[in-house]
Amino acid sequence: MSRRRAAAVLLLAVLLPLLGAAGQAQATGYRYWSFWDRAGEGWTYATQGPSTARPSDGDVQGFRFAVSADSQDATRPRGTADFATICARTPARDGHKRVALVIDFGTASDAPSGETPPVSRTACARVASAATTAEALAAVARPLRYDTNALLCAIAGYPEQGCGEQVSANGKPKSTATATAAASKHTTGGGPSVGLTAGCATVAVLAAAAFWQVRRRGRD
Repeated sequence: MSRRRAAAVLLLAVLLPLLGAAGQAQATGYRYWSFWDRAGEGWTYATQGPSTARPSDGDVQGFRFAVSADSQDATRPRGTADFATICARTPARDGHKRVALVIDFGTASDAPSGETPPVSRTACARVASAATTAEALAAVARPLRYDTNALLCAIAGYPEQGCGEQVSANGKPKSTATATAAASKHTTGGGPSVGLTAGCATVAVLAAAAFWQVRRRGRD
């Protein structure tokens, strides 16, 4: 066997298991409620959480329950997102603001085992001028459920259980990852995960080591 062929075989032996692991990492997501702002004709992933965001009168905000890997992969809310339509029957009031909310409970494929997503809906929350999005949501979609780290786990009681759990490609829970880890995953900007980046770096290092090992053997 030539040195070049030996190097290629050794390189493939190193790469294939690691690339397979990287593919599995990419197929993993989290089941959670994502939070969105309506900007013009489209949705943008919110830069703050609902407990700190303070919408203005006339704003449209949305929530979508789905399995997503990160903010770039997150599934947007569906349905009408026009303030005039959603709040047509809710008159303005002094000292208050109106916030149009689109609540998309997602699809059956994203639902936890044994649960069925409710029909998606819109609501107009009329709340105090200084109210947060969380307060607006609580005014129209109780009960809400949060974990100990203030991560939004359920809207209108859905889902009944779970909170930001890690899910494999087939939609089944993969681990009992904490909600803190899930929340961090969702708000880091949607870039490659640290594990995937580290895995690619490991591939490069081992591939180089394999190549030089074969060259050294050829010289001896």
